[in-house]
Amino acid sequence: MSRTTVTMPKLGESVVEGTIASWLKAVGDRVEQYEPLVEVVTDKVNTEIPSPVSGVVEEILAKEGATVSVGAPIAILAVQSEPVETDRPDPGEADAKGAGVPKAEDAGVRREPEPAAPGPLPRGLYSPLVRRLASEHGVDLRLVPGTGAGGRVTKRDVLAYLERRAQSGGTQASAVPARGETVSPRPAAAVRAPGQVPAPSGPDTVPGPADEVIVPSAMRQTIAARMTFSKKAVPHAWTMMEADVSGLVSLRDGVKDQFRQREGVDLTYLPFFIKAVVESLKEFPRLNASWQDDRLVVRKRINIGVAVGLEDGLVVPVIRDADRLSVAGLARTLSGLVARAREGRLGVDDVDGGTFTVNNTGAFGSIASYPIINPPQAAILTMEAIVRRPVAVGDAIAIRPMMNMCLSFDHRVTDGLYAGRFLAAVRRRLESLGPDTPLY
Repeated sequence: MSRTTVTMPKLGESVVEGTIASWLKAVGDRVEQYEPLVEVVTDKVNTEIPSPVSGVVEEILAKEGATVSVGAPIAILAVQSEPVETDRPDPGEADAKGAGVPKAEDAGVRREPEPAAPGPLPRGLYSPLVRRLASEHGVDLRLVPGTGAGGRVTKRDVLAYLERRAQSGGTQASAVPARGETVSPRPAAAVRAPGQVPAPSGPDTVPGPADEVIVPSAMRQTIAARMTFSKKAVPHAWTMMEADVSGLVSLRDGVKDQFRQREGVDLTYLPFFIKAVVESLKEFPRLNASWQDDRLVVRKRINIGVAVGLEDGLVVPVIRDADRLSVAGLARTLSGLVARAREGRLGVDDVDGGTFTVNNTGAFGSIASYPIINPPQAAILTMEAIVRRPVAVGDAIAIRPMMNMCLSFDHRVTDGLYAGRFLAAVRRRLESLGPDTPLY
């Protein structure tokens, strides 16, 4: 019998560490080669890592919630040619695991129950959010019809199943609140902690009896760490301009139905916005760059990251070589990336290598925002809501669809003059759109 050490893989060009979200196998469990072994979260992606060999989990070296450097060992697998009996946890530990009773070191923390299902679920088919929701409400996911791509079960499918179960007299569906319903907070002891919770720093920070204590998910903790690093390490500067997008609105309204019939995807404003950004980055390439070791590295490829909000976090899938795509090509690529992001199907290649980020904060009605830069990029630009309002047009007042654009940039990379000229170039391109603008 030999042993294989499993290490933290490199999940992207700029990724140097990952956080253990959950182990999909326990000590003593057998795992087949290429079978999912552990779920890892980075600042770019949440993914399941397959086992490099077939064997038995002998030791887990990195606990859930631990952040591990790329290449560091996280587990040891015993590789054997013939099945043999493996060491098992002591009876007390086994009982605690089987009955859901916390161990001594977990006093005061109740672990989430496993899904009420006969046998292990095929984890590769379900996102972490779906598995967690099913675990909380005792749902056997094999009974839930999937409406996602390839028949995948989505969060909406689970909630619909719970609603049907409630209507038919189910026992646990009442745990799902109706829209607008107030939910009584759970006590702190009922929260499953992926890592240590910081101790309170004063009386005002001590949770009261009516407070709910939420231990952030691994994805939320990773986002928090990355955003904190960005604000501490990158000297942010911020500027905003408005654009009259009358031509853009008229253009889209005139072709969106035909485009939907031809391409099978919706034509939103975002592809036009991205097209204006990439053309402006060609004109002002220093914003398609990063500050590294006191040097400015200007990227020749223009890979646009698009921020996509999820129920439990945020991901930034990347449109590679966006400057080579037409508006129609951007719309098709964007639609596929957003769908995979919301279904939890993004791979490492989908989120790696971004050189500039755009964010459609206007989708939820925002008219001005201060975005945080996604390191090592030099800038991020938001597209705010298009609002019809009175503006001065020559010597007259007219009602026009106006849109704000908010740019955050790394002040080490450039200054306000250069950033302002870039933003003005984006505005010029947006305001030049009209019925004759080609989509292909």
